[in-house]
Amino acid sequence: MIKKLFFILVVVFFSTSFLIPEKVVKKADKVIGKFYEIKDFSKEVIIIPYEVNSRTPIEFGNENLFKIIIKDKLLGYGYIGNAQSRTSTFDYLVLFDKDFIIIKTKVLIYREDYGGEIGSKRWLRQFTGKSSISPELEYNKNIIPISGATISVRSMTRAMNDVLRSIGALQKLNLL
Repeated sequence: MIKKLFFILVVVFFSTSFLIPEKVVKKADKVIGKFYEIKDFSKEVIIIPYEVNSRTPIEFGNENLFKIIIKDKLLGYGYIGNAQSRTSTFDYLVLFDKDFIIIKTKVLIYREDYGGEIGSKRWLRQFTGKSSISPELEYNKNIIPISGATISVRSMTRAMNDVLRSIGALQKLNLL
């Protein structure tokens, strides 16, 4: 009986641990609405086959890659990700135009006392205009460092490179 209960708990944990928390989804929706200056929009999830997903630097699933639509008109695309900070993680949103060029990035939830400066609009603007064909983003070269946020800056830079590489791979396979 105990083994069976343990097995059920493990299955429940793994089936729910990779879902995007509702709080993160609500924040992302608020950012999307404000950015596009709209209230009513829908998100159409883009499903990536497992065999393709397993070969990309980031994992697409649990509704984290989606089209942003209003009245059957495609406005752009969105991606919700999670990256490592010093002792925790932070959630971020990347908005793309119809050609998968970054038009906005936003740190949705930052869970540390230090390093939250990566959430500043000024710092995040560095990613605007980047795409899968842009040169690799490099800390202290084309990405400005932030004193006291080195780990988070490096992590966000790595995450953005991974997102762009993954989007590029999907584009080459004509999945987007």
